[in-house]
Amino acid sequence: MELLRYVAFSTDPSGGNPAGVVLDATGVDEPTMAATAAEVGFSETAFVVPRDDGSLDIRYFSPLTEVPFCGHATIATAVAYAERHGVGELRLRTKAGTVSVSTGTAPDGAVVATLVSVEPRTAPIAAPDLAGLLTALRWPAADLDPALPPRAAFAGAWHPVIAAATRDRLSDLDYDMPALAALMSRNDWATVDLVWRESPTVFHARNPFPPGGVVEDPATGAAAAALGGYLRELRLVALPTHLTVYQGYDMGRPSTITVGIPAQRSGGVAVTGTAVPL
Repeated sequence: MELLRYVAFSTDPSGGNPAGVVLDATGVDEPTMAATAAEVGFSETAFVVPRDDGSLDIRYFSPLTEVPFCGHATIATAVAYAERHGVGELRLRTKAGTVSVSTGTAPDGAVVATLVSVEPRTAPIAAPDLAGLLTALRWPAADLDPALPPRAAFAGAWHPVIAAATRDRLSDLDYDMPALAALMSRNDWATVDLVWRESPTVFHARNPFPPGGVVEDPATGAAAAALGGYLRELRLVALPTHLTVYQGYDMGRPSTITVGIPAQRSGGVAVTGTAVPL
């Protein structure tokens, strides 16, 4: 089993979100995948099994658990695959559903990958869960942006979207990890998508990931896709549009995620980024 290490959503290995990538995990059992991901220690490691029809089965493991879908590991996998086999179209079979990915070459020679998520959707957050979430984050309700209401959002995995009213509020992250982990486990939330809206199409994000044993994710493609679906469903953005999500800056691993929301109010949300080997 050849294990590759890539950084996604950055052209600099010191930025972005590291991911493990196994391009051929044929015959590797689940306990081995889980143990490998724990040993690697990145927020996710992707394991790919090629199928006879040309599609790829893919599974994602954090150090503590398996997740149904991971955006940054998908981008890393697509770039690694393109570097071995050439750019083109991929069809990934995830536990959340089929995700299409296209790769191409930028003018500077870097490989750029774009995934299209499964159908996004949102759901209300129950009042006790929202209260518990804010308590665990140590965020007063008065510090939230009333224009972006709290909501659970899905584009392959569930993420509560919690919008801060100021950049300072977003910068001040000091949460109760055991309490937040327990709440997220009960609700099947992958990460918490904490955002601040700088402009109609520019967001800054932070993503605690305690269920996976990760204090904070430097770049979360699945949450960025869910954010795009949330904004579309709640009619909080003009369509079609592209968003820029800056993440990881507060933890010294700057990342840039581009989110494409189509004109129609159904179908997947596109997430674009680069990746480079470590």
